[in-house]
Amino acid sequence: MLTRLALLCLCLAAPLAAAQPAPAQAAEAINLTYSNFFPPSHAHSLLAQAWCEEITRQTNGRVTFQYLPGSTLLKAEQTFDGVVNGMADLGMSCFAYTRGRFPVMEAVDLPLGHPNGVAATKVANRLAAELKPAELKQVQVMYLHAHGPGWLHTRKKPVKSLDDLKGLKIRATGTSANLVKALGGVPVALAMPEAYQALEKGVVDGSIYPRESNLGWKLGEVVNYATDLSSVGYTTAFFLVMNQERWQALPADVRQIIAKVNLEWADRHGQAWDEADAKGLEFFLAQGGREVITPDATQAEAWRQAAQPVLEEYAGRMKAKGLDGAGILAAAQKALAEAGR
Repeated sequence: MLTRLALLCLCLAAPLAAAQPAPAQAAEAINLTYSNFFPPSHAHSLLAQAWCEEITRQTNGRVTFQYLPGSTLLKAEQTFDGVVNGMADLGMSCFAYTRGRFPVMEAVDLPLGHPNGVAATKVANRLAAELKPAELKQVQVMYLHAHGPGWLHTRKKPVKSLDDLKGLKIRATGTSANLVKALGGVPVALAMPEAYQALEKGVVDGSIYPRESNLGWKLGEVVNYATDLSSVGYTTAFFLVMNQERWQALPADVRQIIAKVNLEWADRHGQAWDEADAKGLEFFLAQGGREVITPDATQAEAWRQAAQPVLEEYAGRMKAKGLDGAGILAAAQKALAEAGR
């Protein structure tokens, strides 16, 4: 309940007008543009479109949307600024695509041991609501969501311990690259569309990614081993934000409706990530001859200890920026501990 209340406060951070607006049926129609980098058939694109339809339904057709998935309006890395500048009224993308731009929200992606997408989604929304980072003040946050823990997947060598990982070339970027390096592997920066061929041809020994990518990107076809790294599970946080002026211009009753729908949709995105993880693991195992490696308690603790420098580096880097890195990290860890871990 605390997380849901925090998200409601986040959605309604802008003051609402005291006067009651005219009934929805008699008010002027409002059309909003919504840019999304997810392709039209992706689960999170379908959910975004359903969000638009639900708001249209609850406002009796007063609010409608021009929904533009697949980066047809704004590319993923351009989405946040595009919303700030009014190129789109709303936009969904990922904080990690503009590294360094969102230092506080970067804490969500750290290898904190996210157990699933539902918990990671709660952490992202709570951190934004409680810390109110300056990096988000140019927009109105609708809601955030995040995927389940990244696992280590390898083609030829099973990784059962830190020693097994030493020297292996692992496709990883951003936070996951820092984690791979801390665990003793050699991170190789390749975009996800390049991962399949790199694994198939042996350019890399493995890759770190959430289980959903086994099916979503068909990577389950070219890896044979999956090591459960939930003890040091990192995630990737995604946002839906709205242009601040457009939000302020909406009537009070419309903002209240949107804020209420946002509560439900944040949960639905977290659940969708977990459903995709389950399907990805099922696809991986269906290839035949595949093995899932689950570290015991001793090994899991060893992974956690090895990942600590990643957390310490983040805190130090934030301090150098004049931010309370240790405090931000502690807030993220507390949010995770209270998210049903």
